[in-house]
Amino acid sequence: MTTPTADRHLLFINGTRTEGTSGRDHEVVSPATGELVGTFPVPSAADVDAAVRAANEAQPAWAATNVWDRAEVCHRIGTELGRRVDELARLQTLEQGKPLAESVADIEEAAKLFHLHAEDAVRLHGETLLSTDNTKRMFTFHRAVGTWGIITPWNFPLLMLAEFVAPGLATGNAHVVKPPANTPLTVLRAMEAFTAAGVPEGLVNIVPGEGDTGEALVRHDGIHAIGFIGSSATGARIQAAAGLKRSVMECSGNGPLVVLADADVEAAAKAAVDGAYPCAGQVCCATERVVVHRDVHDAFVEAVLREAGRITLGDPFDPATVLGPLNNEGVAAKMDRHMADARERGADILLGGRRAPGHPTDLYYEFTVVDGVPEDSLLSREESFGPVVPIITGQDEDDLLRIANDDRLGLQGAVFTRSMTSAFRFIEEMAVGQVVVNESNNWWDINMPFGGAGGRSTGWGRIGGKWTLMDMTDTRTGVISL
Repeated sequence: MTTPTADRHLLFINGTRTEGTSGRDHEVVSPATGELVGTFPVPSAADVDAAVRAANEAQPAWAATNVWDRAEVCHRIGTELGRRVDELARLQTLEQGKPLAESVADIEEAAKLFHLHAEDAVRLHGETLLSTDNTKRMFTFHRAVGTWGIITPWNFPLLMLAEFVAPGLATGNAHVVKPPANTPLTVLRAMEAFTAAGVPEGLVNIVPGEGDTGEALVRHDGIHAIGFIGSSATGARIQAAAGLKRSVMECSGNGPLVVLADADVEAAAKAAVDGAYPCAGQVCCATERVVVHRDVHDAFVEAVLREAGRITLGDPFDPATVLGPLNNEGVAAKMDRHMADARERGADILLGGRRAPGHPTDLYYEFTVVDGVPEDSLLSREESFGPVVPIITGQDEDDLLRIANDDRLGLQGAVFTRSMTSAFRFIEEMAVGQVVVNESNNWWDINMPFGGAGGRSTGWGRIGGKWTLMDMTDTRTGVISL
């Protein structure tokens, strides 16, 4: 194990490190060792207000800045983050618990997002529109919304900040970001890169904390829009508090990964396992439900168990480890609850299904494979957010599609088939925002529009590529009389 250095990390408001005004501290503890990683001041309502005021004061001048100059600043942020990958990845693994190789990939992706959106911003064009009145000429253009309140989750601390702040800065917005209290340190340390890149004071402010900090941010009159990534339950509370404020909401997912009768079973089994262990399964598009055609069920289960043999649970700083601990007791308790429900309902736990003994903390969970999962079980109905492959059997293609869509969430799905006809059917009829064919449900690309669909409890708006820039700006129209 790597022994953490318990540094103190201050709030970041108006370009300055500050102790804030609450007089209270919060400790961040390693899920891997139980040791203290660092501390930070708990922000007060006055600190949130100061951050919002700083953002609102800085934003108009930034929005008026030439887009090429804004893009250059974003490129510099990406470069500065790239120089700090090792340092930031180590800190993220300490506070989050994921294997170091995953943290390195996360920080590298965060840096890429600033380069990507710098290029997107200089190509965010409007349109000339035809009018029914020949004496009028119409055109559209994009302008920043103003100050965004950003609430990010604990599974990808810096990457998910970048998913909003990179397109937001590129398009002229300001930001007040509330990272979660259990993984804020990587984000606070990353502000050194923003300062080195020359980001004007007030455009990015960091006030980590619990729900009361988030509520103060969402309800603040100076916040013009909300960006949120997290659970559907929290998203619903945020939206109730935000009222008519503009928002981009990327909430929970629950698969599915569908395996048709003509699928490459070995590839599907590898994909199911590959989607279940990264970040210990704590990913919104992880392998949450696997719906398998009865004709290939037995072969698929055998292949999954073979693939599961390569999953090594252990110290996240050990290069041999691919599965680290869960991040917090809430997620571990949810896994316990789901597994107890599966046992009660007669599901067959083929592998794992419990917390792993012999580790420094109680947050290490065995890689788990469950067969015969009932459709009405918690494993099927709720996002487990742990390292589990739950297998449900369907009778035919229609039944597989029915099971896939019989869920209140609709984020991302996958389908394995050799038939282009079946592939297109599932792409068009699966009630999710993205369908990946012959690849892991957990597959993602920084340039794809990612988000929910199908009228489900998964939110709205898109994260990724030019689509986030469009969501974070107002489309305005000019009309000229000739």
